[in-house]
Amino acid sequence: MSLYRTEELGHPRSKDYRLFFKHVAGHYISPFHDIPLKADCEEASFNMVVEIPRWTNAKMEIATEEPLNPIKQDTKNGRLRYTPNIFPHKGYIWNYGALPQTWEDPHLKDKSTNCCGDNDPIDVCEIGSKVLSRGDVVHVKILGTLALIDQSETDWKIIAINVNDPEAEKFHDIDDVKKFKPGYLEATVNWFRLYKVPDGKPENKFAFNGEFKNKAFALEVINSAHEHWKEMVMKKCDKGAISPRVSKKGCLFGGFAEGWLSLTARNPTWFMSIKCSVSEIYWHFAKKKNSVP
Repeated sequence: MSLYRTEELGHPRSKDYRLFFKHVAGHYISPFHDIPLKADCEEASFNMVVEIPRWTNAKMEIATEEPLNPIKQDTKNGRLRYTPNIFPHKGYIWNYGALPQTWEDPHLKDKSTNCCGDNDPIDVCEIGSKVLSRGDVVHVKILGTLALIDQSETDWKIIAINVNDPEAEKFHDIDDVKKFKPGYLEATVNWFRLYKVPDGKPENKFAFNGEFKNKAFALEVINSAHEHWKEMVMKKCDKGAISPRVSKKGCLFGGFAEGWLSLTARNPTWFMSIKCSVSEIYWHFAKKKNSVP
């Protein structure tokens, strides 16, 4: 039985939508700070918080600057963000989420990329066969990593698979992805390279020329980010606007979610559902390099 529950407040496709997390015992928790990184004592699997189910477009993320760190939809210039469809893909091509209790320090240069972190938990691309749900906390097996350089910031993308996936036993390292899911890693690089192009931005860059690093390398990245998270919550480094850690029983901001629920009840018209965004159904076609004009 899962140790965690979610509570959805407001309507999806609205700026006021929030997905809060609760421990099975009933108290509110932070998915960023209160869910442990490791899923077992043998350290063979890690917890992943699912933010964006595969094939969906809404850019959902853990709200690191808000109390209790609920999942919300990101905004830009006052508008909700949707990731564009770039042929032949629809939305995100994996279940996308984050590793709790990790933090990419924006004030510290990564020794591998020579770029500072992006001030967020480490991202995870889960490649299993099941489409997961927003707010799921799943145990994943780490397979490798890709180093995206986004606006001169290091943005690690961990490749992992749900340990309960029917094919999980076949996957142990990044080469197994190449063997059993041919083309998936190449599609992943192209997806991250191009997903901002429809917004008028240049193609993204990668460290290591877009080469995927293996499981051992990925584990070092994760452990380093976990140490940075520890330093951040212990106030040994500048955390900026990130919301502080919630206490064991969630009492630091225990009334925050209840207050949000009360607000939605008093102002129901604020949370009216919005129709499907054009971004979710429109297909963009990116011209391949060295293609015939």
